[in-house]
Amino acid sequence: MDITGVGGAGGMHAVSGASTSGPPQQKMSDLFDSIDSSGSGSITQSQFDQAFQSKNPPTVFQQQGADAIFTALDPNGTGSVSKQDFVSGMKQLMVSLRAGDAAPAGSSTSQASASLAASVQSLNSIDPSSLPQTTLPGSLIDLKA
Repeated sequence: MDITGVGGAGGMHAVSGASTSGPPQQKMSDLFDSIDSSGSGSITQSQFDQAFQSKNPPTVFQQQGADAIFTALDPNGTGSVSKQDFVSGMKQLMVSLRAGDAAPAGSSTSQASASLAASVQSLNSIDPSSLPQTTLPGSLIDLKA
């Protein structure tokens, strides 16, 4: 399965769901299934690396590299990623990396990737039960930073 249509040059339509070959979520689900050849319900770094080499990912993903993408998908470092985490993580990465592509000249895509991975890791480390019940959605984000 070739995933170039997911994030190719004209791929912004894929995020909106306007793609004629299926919604992005279904494409990511199908991609996961093709990577999880054993049907275990999770993929390992090794399986992801192999797929990354053979499935022709979009340029924006190639620029990041397999390790950075897998780290963002597996921020807790468990060594495997479930289908649900893969699909939602890839969707977030596509949006974030495309936003990084549109950044002003001179900004570094690798810095954006590192920032994204750090942000995802930080968000995943927050224990929802430790937040005050009065915390409003979005209040953990500092827009001034």
